[in-house]
Amino acid sequence: MFTALHAIMLGFVEGITEFLPISSTGHMILAVHLFHITETDFVKSFQIIIQLGAILAVLVLYWKKLLLNAKIFKRVAVAFIPTAVIGLVFYKILKTYLLGSASVVLWSLALGGLFLIIFERMHKEKPVQAPSAVLELESITYKQAFIIGLFQSVAIIPGVSRSAATIVGGLFMGIARSTIVEFSFMLAVPTMAAATGLDLVKSGHSFTAHEYGLLALGFLSAFVFALLAVRFMIRFIKEHTFVPFGVYRICIAIALALYLL
Repeated sequence: MFTALHAIMLGFVEGITEFLPISSTGHMILAVHLFHITETDFVKSFQIIIQLGAILAVLVLYWKKLLLNAKIFKRVAVAFIPTAVIGLVFYKILKTYLLGSASVVLWSLALGGLFLIIFERMHKEKPVQAPSAVLELESITYKQAFIIGLFQSVAIIPGVSRSAATIVGGLFMGIARSTIVEFSFMLAVPTMAAATGLDLVKSGHSFTAHEYGLLALGFLSAFVFALLAVRFMIRFIKEHTFVPFGVYRICIAIALALYLL
């Protein structure tokens, strides 16, 4: 049985992990297994919908840049296009076969962690004085924004991590770390708003009043804890690489594989 405590706990997991390169969806799927929650269609929808609660934390912190700066808004819109198309095409496959699969998450966490470590060891950021360095959100080209959106679309696979995919894509193209992290945060807003809207249209009619109450609890929990995670991430990236997150992904994948499988 899915309870109010489960809703709050999953909201906590979502809020803390959404903006870290460790996959919030993957962690929620594993949490469902660890808490022995029955994997119903509502529980799958819950894992999608409460992500918007975490994303609202971005609007609280960045609404002026995102909504009042036309240059940034247009770049975010362009980056959203690939994810919107791919997400719509593969929505049924995602919800039917990928959401709820612990093995998919464990493999994605482990391989993604290894990739993060290798990438960070090989990646050399361009000096701020380099002509091709991208230091401002407004300096991201539309082509770069679209490619970032393609990177993000890979994250429809649970365990890949939306933030990790977009940030690595931006770093690969020479965008400054702090800049691509902010852009990744903003890109999450239309992405998760669309995912939530699509799922509500497809499944919302079957939810009971009690289930909508559980959604509200998870939504609020995710929002509160995401505010803390965003602030932590901003401070962390100023002095660190993502290698610790890569190590964490591998360790948690191994530990949970031994426990679950």
